[in-house]
Amino acid sequence: MSKRSKIILIVIAVFFIAALIWFGKKNAKSIVEFETETPFRTTIVKKTVATGKVIPLEEIEIKPQITGIIDKVLLLEGSKVKKGDLIATVRVVPNEQSLISAKGRVDNAKLRVNNSAVSYKRTKNLFDKGVIARAEYEGVELTYNQAKQDLKNAQNDYQIIKRGSAGSGGSANTNIIAQMSGTILEIPVKEGDQVIQSNNFNAGTTIASIADMSKMIFEGKVDESEVGKLVKGTEIEVSIGAIEGTKFPAKLNFIAPKGTEEGGAVQFKIKADVSLDDKFFIRAGYSANADIVLVKKDSVLSIKEALLRFDKKTEEPYVEVKQADGNYEKKTLKLGTSDGVNVEVLEGVTKDDEIKIWNKASKDDKKKED
Repeated sequence: MSKRSKIILIVIAVFFIAALIWFGKKNAKSIVEFETETPFRTTIVKKTVATGKVIPLEEIEIKPQITGIIDKVLLLEGSKVKKGDLIATVRVVPNEQSLISAKGRVDNAKLRVNNSAVSYKRTKNLFDKGVIARAEYEGVELTYNQAKQDLKNAQNDYQIIKRGSAGSGGSANTNIIAQMSGTILEIPVKEGDQVIQSNNFNAGTTIASIADMSKMIFEGKVDESEVGKLVKGTEIEVSIGAIEGTKFPAKLNFIAPKGTEEGGAVQFKIKADVSLDDKFFIRAGYSANADIVLVKKDSVLSIKEALLRFDKKTEEPYVEVKQADGNYEKKTLKLGTSDGVNVEVLEGVTKDDEIKIWNKASKDDKKKED
């Protein structure tokens, strides 16, 4: 090999080595150092939120005992009442056919009374003279007394159909009386409205609804995936939409044994006694949310959920832990309770492990890139 060829080979070798050194330095600068976090101990509380409303524990509807027309409404919605207070009165508008039929029964009863009276007088005279036996006399007397009672009953029926009462003590049929002490929530009728009495075939017209506003409950619904974790007697917190910044303590007292399907999901009704604050007036029907604690674990080893990754094949959760040489090793985890931000770690890492924060480079690396 000539001297010139040797010089050319040496120059090429020098350029090759220089290129390798240059590329090595460039690649070294491009390596990204990730920030890390260590596991920590915290209290994890898993909650569910039930949406619903606040309603009175005791609420009743007042219905008339007779069909007619509202004559007077004496109280307004929101009024405080005591049991026995008069709320409204009903004016009876009798059915003409029923009235005529009742009048006919009265006339027939009068005819029977008149006929029985004649027979009774004749029999009594004969009995007083000793012509007939006592047994015959007593039979006629019984028939006469029964005829008088039938007349009285027919007259009462006629008066009830005509006036709604059978005398001075029967006005209760036309008076709408409060059946409990409380607050009038609603009076859905006004003077002149026709009302129907409650019977076996008709629920009747509601004239007023009354509730005890000092005893309120929360009524809401929870999803079927969470209802199995609820326990009667659990302390919950109720937030009322109309009262901002205040939560009312409540105690769960009812979980429905049967769910109802709504929008493709099965919902279960729950109820809870709400402890009221005298500073606030709670109106019936306020929308409310209830925070219910499903699981609470104190001082458990946890990491942020943002650090988790999931294996594409097994779907098992894992993190990458920094090793002594600066590389990261994949660690499969066994997880416990999560609150949506932090998650309990049962197995896989220790409190001293440095876990990679994904897609977040170190501050030093960012300066180098700038």
